[in-house]
Amino acid sequence: MSSWVLFFTVLLACAVEAVEALTVVLAAGTSRDWRSAGQGTVAALLALAVTVAALGPAVGLIPLDALRLVVGALLLVFGLQWLRKAVLRASGHKSLHDETAAYAREVAAAESAERGGRGRVRDWYAFTLSFKGVFLEGLEVAFIVVTFGSNERNVPIAVLGALVAVLIVTGVGFAVRAPLARVPENTMKFVVGTMLTSFGIFWSTEGAGAHWPGSDAALVAIVPAVALLALGYITLLRADGKAELR
Repeated sequence: MSSWVLFFTVLLACAVEAVEALTVVLAAGTSRDWRSAGQGTVAALLALAVTVAALGPAVGLIPLDALRLVVGALLLVFGLQWLRKAVLRASGHKSLHDETAAYAREVAAAESAERGGRGRVRDWYAFTLSFKGVFLEGLEVAFIVVTFGSNERNVPIAVLGALVAVLIVTGVGFAVRAPLARVPENTMKFVVGTMLTSFGIFWSTEGAGAHWPGSDAALVAIVPAVALLALGYITLLRADGKAELR
C-alpha cells in the first residue's frame, strides 16, 4: 500500500469518528459549561495517549502474519458493521444518521441533567459527557491508526492522517459552533466500511498464509468488488422495499 493510500484511508475513517466526538463536546459546551467540556476533552486525550503508548509497542512485537490475521479479522468485523448500516440506510431500511438530530438529543439530555461540580471541575456532567464521547470515539481512531500503521510498518503516516482528520473536523466544528450536519457522513461510512472490509479480506487472507496475485495491487480489484457487492444489495433492498409498499 502506498503512503498516500494509507494516509487518505486513515484520514477518512478517523474523520467519521471525529465528527461524532465533536457533536458530543459541542452539546456539552453549548448547553452546560465550555470549561468543563474542555477539561473532559483534555482528560480523554491524555487517557488515550497513555492507552496508545502502552498498546502500540506491544502490537509491534506480534509477528507480521499473526498480526495481519488478527487485525484482518477485526477490520472485517468493524467494516462489515459500518457497511451493513450504510447499505440499510441507503436502501431506506434504516433512518439516515443525522448529526443535527444527535446534537439536539445530547443538548436536551444535558439541559435536563442536574448541575454540580467536583473539585476544579465546575460542571461534572459536561466533563463526563465530553470525556466519554472523546474517549470512546478516540479508541476507534487509535485502533485504526495502530492497526493500519503496524500492518504497513508506517505508523507515522497513519498518525499524520488521523491528526489531519481531527484538526480539520475540530477546526470547522468550532468555527461554526454547530454539528457538521452538512458532512455526508453516511456516504463517508459507506466508503470507510468498504475500505475496512476490503483491507480485512486482504490482510486476513495474507495472515492465513495465502498470497494475492500482484500483492498490494490486488486491492485495486478487491475494493471495487466489495463496493459493487454493497451497491448490489442496496438495489435489491430498495426493490424489495418498493414491492412491499405495493
